[in-house]
Amino acid sequence: MATNKQTGIKGEELAAVYLQNKGYTILERNWRFKRWEVDIIASQGNFLHFFEIKTRTSSRFGHPEESIGQAKMNNLRNAAEEYQYQHPEWKYIQFNVLAITMQYNQPAEFFLIEDVYF
Repeated sequence: MATNKQTGIKGEELAAVYLQNKGYTILERNWRFKRWEVDIIASQGNFLHFFEIKTRTSSRFGHPEESIGQAKMNNLRNAAEEYQYQHPEWKYIQFNVLAITMQYNQPAEFFLIEDVYF
């Protein structure tokens, strides 16, 4: 049985491939500033996208996206503000959530929630 960390790492690998196939260019993975982290920072067109990736191996405790709370989204916003400060060429940003469910012997399921407001 995989640990939560192993599941998260596998989910982020799947997410990067999924997003590249959707036309995103991955700029950063696991970008950190102080205590804040962004799982994936990508570009598409004129937009800089900040992705929170949540992966689960079952729906026993609900869907992956349901476990993202306000505190996590606040941390994402704070990290995004710092990243944009360091990279002022980006004028347009968007926050997204990519939920991945990986169940045994089944293809991974992806649920992309774009332009999340919080």
